[in-house]
Amino acid sequence: MNHKRVLLIVGGGVAAYKALALVRLLRKAGIAVRPILTAAGARFVTPLSLSALAEDAVRADLFSLGDEAEMGHIQLSRSADLVLVVPATADLMAKAAHGLADDLASTTLLATDKPVMMAPAMNVRMWLHPATRRNLATLKSDGVTFIGPDEGAMACGEYGPGRMAEPEAIFEAVVAALGADLSPGPLAGRHVLVTAGPTAEPIDPVRVLTNRSSGKQGYAIAGALAVLGARVTLVSGPTALAPPLGVDRLNIETALEMEAACRNALPADAAVCVAAVSDWRPDAAFPLKLKKGTGGPPTVSLVENPDILAGLAAAGPHRPGLVVGFAAETHDLEDNARAKLKRKGCDWIVANDVGGGQAGGGAIMGGDENEVLIIDRQGEERWPRAGKAEVARRLAARIAASLSSGGKI
Repeated sequence: MNHKRVLLIVGGGVAAYKALALVRLLRKAGIAVRPILTAAGARFVTPLSLSALAEDAVRADLFSLGDEAEMGHIQLSRSADLVLVVPATADLMAKAAHGLADDLASTTLLATDKPVMMAPAMNVRMWLHPATRRNLATLKSDGVTFIGPDEGAMACGEYGPGRMAEPEAIFEAVVAALGADLSPGPLAGRHVLVTAGPTAEPIDPVRVLTNRSSGKQGYAIAGALAVLGARVTLVSGPTALAPPLGVDRLNIETALEMEAACRNALPADAAVCVAAVSDWRPDAAFPLKLKKGTGGPPTVSLVENPDILAGLAAAGPHRPGLVVGFAAETHDLEDNARAKLKRKGCDWIVANDVGGGQAGGGAIMGGDENEVLIIDRQGEERWPRAGKAEVARRLAARIAASLSSGGKI
């Protein structure tokens, strides 16, 4: 048991419901959680649900006779190893930046001498407003750390920065902030190479040959492996994602660059090839932007890209002990996955159907969920549809078990 304690302030926003999932993750890791629920936060989550998951009483009232008889807000502010604000609304950020203290949450933030971490969540216009930018700069200069926000669709119907980081990403940030006092994970001392995202093969200075991979699954896997203690090298094609905490990201664009980065990252105990690498690239990029009306559409000759997965799985002194490939298929999932396992020479194939969409039952490429089939030389294992973070956690645990057993799982 690590005996670490987090004081969790739940602000008033639609994203407050994610705080419940975060509490579950923290408690599962043995981290104690003492919750403070703002009046606005109580409009989105109930004190009963928060208390049940935290296994501790919810504090809400600055003027509670019982708590404040012993200056409860002072005790709360100093009883934790980390003060965490989820979601950090524009109002809570403004109060903290200006030292206001008109409720239990803001008073606690003003009274604490412990590290403070905030996970902002708000409408994109609020996040980009000059007042919020000033408050953000002030809080950072005061030593507050931030996780997120992400860019994405919001409850208000708009799209952009302001979406709260996912509970798994916040959990990783908390683990990193609490530091080395946490027990080392099962992958401590291991090096894992992960590839993620698309590649972008230039046609001309403006256009590229690419695909719809978002990189979400690969990034989630890299983060989950880091939480288990691994040193993770993430070789990433172009994405809009922030690198997971504790992960060393190498940014590339083309398949040739990805191959070189992977080769330079070796040796590794395991390699997890999630990236959607372009099978082909133009044999030569046009030096100038192609224009219409110059004799019809141009002819683009394609050449085959290197097979990064097969190269990593090939026998040799630097072959990782475990090589995991991914197969995004639009049809004949099992047959194609088995053929790929044999053809590439890797140890596992993680296959998912991206051809059906919502109507056909398959996952949407770039979406937030996956339903995967894992095939290895001993058989197969099918996992039910789940969020990509959950798939990542399960896969990271399976990799840790395999490496600890000498590859027998």
